[in-house]
Amino acid sequence: MKLYDPSVIRLIKNKYGFRFSKSLGQNFLTDKDVIDQITEGAEITGDDLVIEIGPGIGVLTQAAAEKAGKVVSVEIDRDLIEIMKFTLDGLDNVKVINDNILKTDIAEIIRQEKGDLTGVKVLGNLPYYITTPIIMKLLEDKPGADSITVMMQKEVADRLIAGPGSKVYGAASVSVQYYSEVTRIADVSRTSFMPQPKVDSAVLRLDVREEPAVHPVSEKHFFGVVRAAFSQKRKTLLNSLGATGASKEVIREALGEAGIDEKRRAETLSLEDFARVSDALENRGF
Repeated sequence: MKLYDPSVIRLIKNKYGFRFSKSLGQNFLTDKDVIDQITEGAEITGDDLVIEIGPGIGVLTQAAAEKAGKVVSVEIDRDLIEIMKFTLDGLDNVKVINDNILKTDIAEIIRQEKGDLTGVKVLGNLPYYITTPIIMKLLEDKPGADSITVMMQKEVADRLIAGPGSKVYGAASVSVQYYSEVTRIADVSRTSFMPQPKVDSAVLRLDVREEPAVHPVSEKHFFGVVRAAFSQKRKTLLNSLGATGASKEVIREALGEAGIDEKRRAETLSLEDFARVSDALENRGF
């Protein structure tokens, strides 16, 4: 059964009386080429346990199950659980869990389901309204995933992959790149979904780093400084870093120690720059 076929989706929708939920951000993929790009971009093999987020009716699940050793899909919509019993019938390497991914203990799922499989890869077509919280949970909790390959709003993808000097480079860019190496897998037109969203999408693969990109003295302090620096993005660092509680005199000294011009703005700083600034401010009690 070609679950990506719009006619099949309509058939299933009518059979079960299913209605797409705007509040859950439900948009099902209908483009086989995009599905292939996602599973190939994720580099799934038979040695992998795949954790899938938001399987919907199982379009991506079906494709992943053909490549993976095992797929565990986490779906919040109870109505879709019954549908997937039908659409995924016969796939003995798939398990579906009815839960909210933001409340799911992914590390425990991996411990229970990995068995003799050697790799763990996260896959998903993320609800756009909670994309960043899901990604940060996966990165900060460190559940044991090797990579995270996910669909998201193109605008969000552009921010996460942006580097210093880009207009869309921000705190989210720094946070994601601190924990992972980011690769753009595909850009996806809004016409590839049912129902059609109002925005285009993109697929990114986040290869989780064994060690963070930089090593500030305090990770918590580092992210506090990053948030402060970007809280008033149009202001110079001398002014925006006032959000840390430090005086201009202290900030000027810290920036001097870090070798950063006080007139620069947050979007020009690399992760290494932020680490030096963070350590210099922490040395001064801020």
